[in-house]
Amino acid sequence: MDDRSAPDAETSRIDGPGRERAVVPADEVTAVLHRAVHQTAHRLRAVAAAVYLLTPDGSELRAAMIGGSPPSVLTLPGRMALDSSYASARALATGEVAFLVDPDPLDASEPGALAYPYAAASVPLAARGSRFGSLTVLRTENRAGYGDADSRRLARIGDRLAGLLADLQDRGVSVAPGDLPVLVPVLGTEPPAEEADPVVRGVPGVPGSAGMSELYALQRLTDMLNRATTMEHVVGAAELCVMTPLGARALVLASTAEGRLWVLGHSGDSSLLVRELHGAALHTDTFAVRALRGRALFDSGGPGPGDAAAHLPLVGSRHVEDVPMAKAGPVLGLCCLSFDGPRGFPPEERAVLTMMAGRLGATVQRIELSAGRQALAEVMQKRLLPAALAEAPRLTTTTRYRPAGTAGGAGGDWYDLIPMPDGRVALVLGDVEGHTLESAAVMGQLRTAVVAYATEGHGPAALLERTDRLLSRLGTELLATCCVVALDTETGAAEVALAGHPAPLAQLPDGTVRRLWAPPNVPLGLHVRDRYGSREYTVAPGAVLVLYSDGLHEPDRDDVRARLDGFGPPADTDLEHLADGLLRDTPGGRDDAALLLARYEGADGGRTPRVARLHIHRRDLRGVREARGFVHTCLCDWDLADLSDDLVLIASELVTNALIHAGSDVDLRLRVSGDRVRLEVRDSDSDPPVPTAYSLTDEGSARAEHGRGLYLVDALAHTWNTSPSGRGKTVWLEMDIPRAAG
Repeated sequence: MDDRSAPDAETSRIDGPGRERAVVPADEVTAVLHRAVHQTAHRLRAVAAAVYLLTPDGSELRAAMIGGSPPSVLTLPGRMALDSSYASARALATGEVAFLVDPDPLDASEPGALAYPYAAASVPLAARGSRFGSLTVLRTENRAGYGDADSRRLARIGDRLAGLLADLQDRGVSVAPGDLPVLVPVLGTEPPAEEADPVVRGVPGVPGSAGMSELYALQRLTDMLNRATTMEHVVGAAELCVMTPLGARALVLASTAEGRLWVLGHSGDSSLLVRELHGAALHTDTFAVRALRGRALFDSGGPGPGDAAAHLPLVGSRHVEDVPMAKAGPVLGLCCLSFDGPRGFPPEERAVLTMMAGRLGATVQRIELSAGRQALAEVMQKRLLPAALAEAPRLTTTTRYRPAGTAGGAGGDWYDLIPMPDGRVALVLGDVEGHTLESAAVMGQLRTAVVAYATEGHGPAALLERTDRLLSRLGTELLATCCVVALDTETGAAEVALAGHPAPLAQLPDGTVRRLWAPPNVPLGLHVRDRYGSREYTVAPGAVLVLYSDGLHEPDRDDVRARLDGFGPPADTDLEHLADGLLRDTPGGRDDAALLLARYEGADGGRTPRVARLHIHRRDLRGVREARGFVHTCLCDWDLADLSDDLVLIASELVTNALIHAGSDVDLRLRVSGDRVRLEVRDSDSDPPVPTAYSLTDEGSARAEHGRGLYLVDALAHTWNTSPSGRGKTVWLEMDIPRAAG
């Protein structure tokens, strides 16, 4: 069959001698393009052919029709700028046959493959002074390149197509591309059977079956990655749609950070591959590191132990970008596959793997960016909360904060305890609406304002009025609610003011729970000039005040009071256990939750409260010795020297752990309450302490706090636990005071 013959009657209308005029269907341009694409793919022994037409304004080329076999038909760009490096654009610009020139050619010694596993050739479509576009053809890279005969044959087909398009234009038919290219199958363009995917096989003798099977895996991967929100989801999708269809033994996803590769997830028999990749330096010349240059590397293996492997950079194909994106950054990671024994990697399979790697890379980047934003939001939230509540005589406090289970991770809840100049203390809990960084920022501004107004001596109602006026000047549309309780720790007198916030609860010494009602007022930020009202109460010694935000209860009913009833009298419940229980029973995680508990101990017969605090700076080498002396001195001053040896030893261990593992400043607090001594060690690391045995692995020991201190605590203390706070955690313990002491 020569270049003028045709596989069917329709094709002969283009390829016949001269300028044969024929009757064409109603959609004349589409019919002409279809015959041209069909003939080009067969004449050039190609896997795909495409016609690109100029847009009406002449600003760019768009694919009008693409024909061939999958997956090659999906690798052609849909549009391109006239000055781009694509063969189609260069052919139109130069008026000559153009070929795809890969910008990163392989070195002869590189065991890899072209990132775009096709060779492209293109000819311009121009006739009678009009330029229409270009005709482009694809071959798999393992076929011979385009020779002079191929170029002449492609040029002849292009000239005839251009002549027919010129005829249509002369008759007033618009020759322009549609919004999307028309894709048509062209039977007989599939790679020969020996080049087909050795694992994902189609039905023998059915053209296009193998390619469609590959595209099914690609589509399933795309759907699963669109819904992925964690790296575990990504690994699961890659296992199902990449590793299993290809018959790989193992799969590893890794990213780059700090000059090294770090494994994100793995599947299959991957222990050897994980050990090879995790922590590998990027300055080495390993197979994986070379792939990070942006070139997919394939090792077909060989005799003996030579197993096949593929290292795919997590980056989309730079040859198929319809819309110019921001300047591409470095490759963010790798998808690595290993196989049992040798195997080949046909070009069509590598084309699908390239597309899969692009989708994996985009999803990994999205999830890592989301995790980074969430970490930033959580750090911002924690830093805006008080590192530790101020000390107040005759008042024992504890707090809890739980971020919302939303993607943003930020919230506007806060709490505080502020000494007032008249001797009272202000217990504050507020909530800025939303779960954004703006919510957290506004929260920080409001908390600062509340501290300033309380320190100036303004009562709860006046404090809220001034904060409302300030919020109106901050330029935000967010609203905030707030609860303020000013408590006189000498007399138990309490003044409560609300700004659209749930009223606080008081658990009385007999276990009865009472709500401290006050005028609800309006939330902060509504700019209503009505005066804020308040109400006064007297708090009995031994009672517990409970301030909380909306995240602690269901949206349609406030059941915190009912849950508090289940804990019994406050004298029988430790404050930390009460806080843990209330937060644990909180329904769902739709909203961030804040909780402030304060036990009013009463005047205690006028006796001076026995409370002491020591602040130790991070990296203070003398801090542990200072902590031992502090505990010993306090206990001797309080006539509790019999407890000194045990508490000094425990304090030494806990402070050492905090300084080493948390890497932050450490607060040590000592308090006598009733017949017990309480020791608290606070740091800025939110990870709970882990009692560790001496037989732990090095990896486990690196993640855990040194275990000996916690074993000592468990052996010597009456009770101990660890409690999270807004900016870290508190390890606390209580010891009974001997009857003869105190």
